[in-house]
Amino acid sequence: MKVGGSLSCSNHEMVEFRILRGGSRAVSRIKTLDFRTANFGLFKDLLGGIPWTRALEGRGVQECWSLFKHHFLQAQDEGIPLSKKTRKGGRRPAWISKQLLAELRQKRKVYGMWKEGQVTWEEYRNVVKACRMQ
Repeated sequence: MKVGGSLSCSNHEMVEFRILRGGSRAVSRIKTLDFRTANFGLFKDLLGGIPWTRALEGRGVQECWSLFKHHFLQAQDEGIPLSKKTRKGGRRPAWISKQLLAELRQKRKVYGMWKEGQVTWEEYRNVVKACRMQ
């Protein structure tokens, strides 16, 4: 950080500084369930193979819930693998469907064409209205 000089005719001094970024960023060790490669058949077999009426017979609500949760999480560990979280760059928000994403791309394309004079304002407005309907 340096202090020195003044800004034109004022009595304020100029401050010059640099922000140094230290090292590399921390790598995320967060893992999430990878439903794309999940084996739901195995998951169903593991939960379906338990005789639930006999297993839950004579137990209280809390005890039944604990038992079910234990078996469910065990089946989840075996049937649904974990994967590292990927960077946020390529992901889209959950509320944007593929169709809406395609319409937004079309809108951006038509906007560029309108700016270049290849499309009329009315055609662009129609695309905007179609996007809003989604």
